[in-house]
Amino acid sequence: MNSLKIKRALISVSNKTGIVEFAKQLQHFDVEIISTGGTLNTLKSAGIKAVSISDITGFPEILDGRVKTLHPKIHAGLLAVTDNPNHQRQLKELDITPIDMVVVNLYPFEETISKKDIILDEAIEQIDIGGPSMLRAAAKNYKYKVVISNPEQYQNIITEMETSQGTVSEETRFHLAKEVFLHTAKYDAAISNYLSKIGKAGIHQTLADVFSITLPKVEELRYGENPHQNAALYGDFFKFFEKLHGKELSYNNIVDVEAAIEMVEEFDEPTVVIIKHTNPCGVGSGKTLVDAYEKAFATDTKSAFGGIIAMNRGLDMETAKSINKIFTEVIIALSFDNDALEYLKKKKDRRLIRQIQPLKLRHDLIIKHIVGGVLIQSPDDVLMKPEQMKVVTKRAPTNTEQAAMLFGWKVAKHVKSNAIVYTRSDRTIGVGAGQMSRFDSSRIAVMKAQEAGLDLKGTAVASDAFFPFADGLLEAVKAGATAVIQPGGSVRDAEVIKAADDNNIAMIFTGVRHFKH
Repeated sequence: MNSLKIKRALISVSNKTGIVEFAKQLQHFDVEIISTGGTLNTLKSAGIKAVSISDITGFPEILDGRVKTLHPKIHAGLLAVTDNPNHQRQLKELDITPIDMVVVNLYPFEETISKKDIILDEAIEQIDIGGPSMLRAAAKNYKYKVVISNPEQYQNIITEMETSQGTVSEETRFHLAKEVFLHTAKYDAAISNYLSKIGKAGIHQTLADVFSITLPKVEELRYGENPHQNAALYGDFFKFFEKLHGKELSYNNIVDVEAAIEMVEEFDEPTVVIIKHTNPCGVGSGKTLVDAYEKAFATDTKSAFGGIIAMNRGLDMETAKSINKIFTEVIIALSFDNDALEYLKKKKDRRLIRQIQPLKLRHDLIIKHIVGGVLIQSPDDVLMKPEQMKVVTKRAPTNTEQAAMLFGWKVAKHVKSNAIVYTRSDRTIGVGAGQMSRFDSSRIAVMKAQEAGLDLKGTAVASDAFFPFADGLLEAVKAGATAVIQPGGSVRDAEVIKAADDNNIAMIFTGVRHFKH
């Protein structure tokens, strides 16, 4: 493929990270630099020789910088086909010199709208016009231009120029052009989504009138949920997680990692969650991490084999040794003690993942594909506080029972419906997930607890939705539970409350349902 000698570069960046160093390296290759506004001042302050774009266009930057690069001498310099004689003739007649490289990143629109109480006028000012125009022009003409849209690309370009006498290959130029169109599509989608959320009288809506999404491919996956399904990972997953060891994450691993972290982040005290197929095998909290892990593991020692383990603390050696007793697919922690990391690395295929930032800070919409489109909903980020709960039985829960109820409610929120969870104040005792009948979920949770040799007497039961009949509650009573937490809202609530009162059960209604399909 043809290599392009870089003689002239236009630099206009909002994010100035690394730009001075990059421009200095371009000067080593005798590249003429054109620049604008604040970027020009930054470069000149660093002793870099740069020409103002106004000197090229013969026209000043106007309208508070809204118009500076929108000029034929810039865009003709970007769009001209170098080996087209007619283009060359016109450039010569109009005294336009080609621009070989464009270095542009855009106004921080997404960063701006993420700020609290941002107003529409502020957001509008962060819609870049000239930047996308230059990026798209140069990307369209990639056979004759180098277009750089991200500071992370600087070093690779300089390295290539150093090994090829100041040239950049067509293969690299094509790759950079693809990144530009992805970048500008994502930028436009962010603007479209933001504006679509603004309804009449400037009132913000939760969901946009038109929904757009553009995500870069991060990596190809070996397969999807099953070996005959193709799959790939898109987006910024690895801004939240860093893989420290082990083979690549599978499609199912990635889904389970998110499920595990979303659950463990519900807890403030040291907590461990063990996940299989997005459902918890067990959850435990304790004064120490190893104590929390052993409580979680004790809930279901069989299902925990080959599971995903997540914790809301750094992983220490004592906990690592306890985890290492069984096979585990993935371990996620906020950090790993050096000795624990080296110890766990002895199993080459086990994935070790460091969580970089909390998921609970996100406000992502939940998207589900359906035939002909997608379903979109806001996240289920509501969790009841003790003062919001309503005691509906004659007997109020004890402090111990209420603590167990709250623990179970946090877990049930993340269990596939129908969900029934038996708990104490610091651990799960039995988990029944994903059954067609709430009565069956209760029986499975009891069976799991009995298989694990755990005592159900005095436990609390959390149900993600109301009991439609008293039979589910009576199954809990039969197992030994003394307290129940559920949303309420059934036409038979009175019947269920009476059954609780008849059996001296304390019951709380939350008024909030946590279906998870």
